[in-house]
Amino acid sequence: MILELPILRFGKNALEPYISAQTIEFHYDKLFRYYINNVNILLDEFQLVRFGLRTIIKKYAKQGGILFYNVAQVWNHTFYFEQLSPTPKTMPEGNLLLAINKSFDSVAEFKHKFDKAVISFWGSGNVWLSQKDDGTLLITQELNEGNPLTKDYKPLLICDVWEHAYYLDYPCRKTDYIYNFWNILDWDIIEKRFDD
Repeated sequence: MILELPILRFGKNALEPYISAQTIEFHYDKLFRYYINNVNILLDEFQLVRFGLRTIIKKYAKQGGILFYNVAQVWNHTFYFEQLSPTPKTMPEGNLLLAINKSFDSVAEFKHKFDKAVISFWGSGNVWLSQKDDGTLLITQELNEGNPLTKDYKPLLICDVWEHAYYLDYPCRKTDYIYNFWNILDWDIIEKRFDD
């Protein structure tokens, strides 16, 4: 398994004014590529080329270290960029909508709680919407490279709360970042993750 930087589904300036081409260039082209390159070296070094990223994340979560850090960062960044779109489906439907309403009462209430989790996040990491084995949905804050896979949750949605994801566009304004995040989140992708 040799990893390559996934093809971005949109042009670098396509998410403006919500995320700038400058942020995409730094976050996607430089930082994400850096993690990909690290993982390719580490998979060979640890003789794990035949394993998938999910397997490695679950296997190495408890011991952490450089392998887990880089593999989780690749997985998290792939998941993050995959769900963004300049022409997104703006509201969930179908089974996902039913699950959101069951777990949070409404989409509006879910967004309110998710926004609060992002705004109150202290440090670097990600905020996730995931599904538990019993079907309920939950919002979690994961520090650094943390990932819900390590808790046996099914990840559905991620908001990158590392400063590199928003600070060039929203210096000292994380609240504006999360409010604008919903304008480029493609619920079609989240529905497919839920139904998969």
